[in-house]
Amino acid sequence: MSDARARVDHSSFARYWTAAAISSFGTAVTTVAMPVLVVQLLHAEPFEVGIVNAAQFVPYALVGLIAGVYTDRWRRKPILVWASLGRALSLGTIPILWVCGVLQIWMLVIALLLFGGFSVFGFAATQSLLPRLVPRTRLITANARLDQTDAAAQTVGPALGGGLVGLLGAPIAIVVDSISYLVDAALNASIRVEEPKPSPRNANLGVEIRQGLKSTYRHQTLGRLAVSTHIWFIANGAAMTAPSILALRTLGFSAFIYGLLLTVFGVTSFIGASLAPRLGTWLGSGRVIILARAIYPIGWLLVAVAPPTAAGGVLLFIALSLQGLAMGTENSHEQVYWQTLTPDELLGRTNATRRSVNRTMAAAGALISGLLIGLVGDRLVLLGVIIVFAAAALTAVLSPLREAPATPGESAR
Repeated sequence: MSDARARVDHSSFARYWTAAAISSFGTAVTTVAMPVLVVQLLHAEPFEVGIVNAAQFVPYALVGLIAGVYTDRWRRKPILVWASLGRALSLGTIPILWVCGVLQIWMLVIALLLFGGFSVFGFAATQSLLPRLVPRTRLITANARLDQTDAAAQTVGPALGGGLVGLLGAPIAIVVDSISYLVDAALNASIRVEEPKPSPRNANLGVEIRQGLKSTYRHQTLGRLAVSTHIWFIANGAAMTAPSILALRTLGFSAFIYGLLLTVFGVTSFIGASLAPRLGTWLGSGRVIILARAIYPIGWLLVAVAPPTAAGGVLLFIALSLQGLAMGTENSHEQVYWQTLTPDELLGRTNATRRSVNRTMAAAGALISGLLIGLVGDRLVLLGVIIVFAAAALTAVLSPLREAPATPGESAR
């Protein structure tokens, strides 16, 4: 799609941006509340923690590729609105079940499976709609702005989330996230955006899925980037099971201190997102991604050697700070590669394809991590996590990403 077709409507982008910020804020609260609910209130075993962490990702494996096809077949704004309403209802059942005194792990897993199913469509639509709201030459700035807002929400949200959990309890704090998705749906419904009526499709579902797979993996640069990201998600899915157990059980963090840990992650994510456009101009998007991916194994090495003392808590804060900095720096550059180098009529499928595989890898990593922590302990699991993060970085280093001096959006001008 040319820049001429992407008519800039600043009020619509502002609503889109505000909706993303509000839902990010709610998600940040749940990021604190959910582990407290699972680990401290429902007394889950490590494998059960892994199952809960994996539940919202499983639908990506089941319906992700199909969601991509229908995101390209249907208008994207209605998909985004209905997906947000579905997520609001899915999360809203959790505090209701808790108040009724019947909430169990399996019920929580079902609610998160439904939440994940709506998220499959929602994320495919939101990443595919943005290029219709801003010109492609402005996508790095737009993505960086969204990342900054998300990081700001992660900065304020966890601290407030920890306070809400302490005041109201973890299940009731999740209500905030449910309400945020209702507001998200209302704001996105008010967006004015030109979406052409989808043309009738002659190809069957299988053909369109294969087209999405081909667009994702046969591109010389995007294919390597996709593989590196898939490996990263295996490591991250495994890694994020360990900190909640380490912090809340081994180190004895309160809900408030755990919220502060995630707040520090949000602060450094904001810093990374703020630096992202300038780093892209200086190094090029590909090299920014490679640099960020080299940081992850270093950060998780600090977690692996953290002793069960106050010093271990400090190392955990430093490690999550590094992870936040790396994620904030690289995300907008990765997004703009896909949004710029992929034709508009294939954006839904490529976004859903890679997100489907990414989340499937994250689910597998979470399940494997939860199982192995119970068998061999968190230290050996974290050693494996470091190796997998290093493999993701090496895959990026050996790809054409290192040879691209300019951002895709700039080179397209």
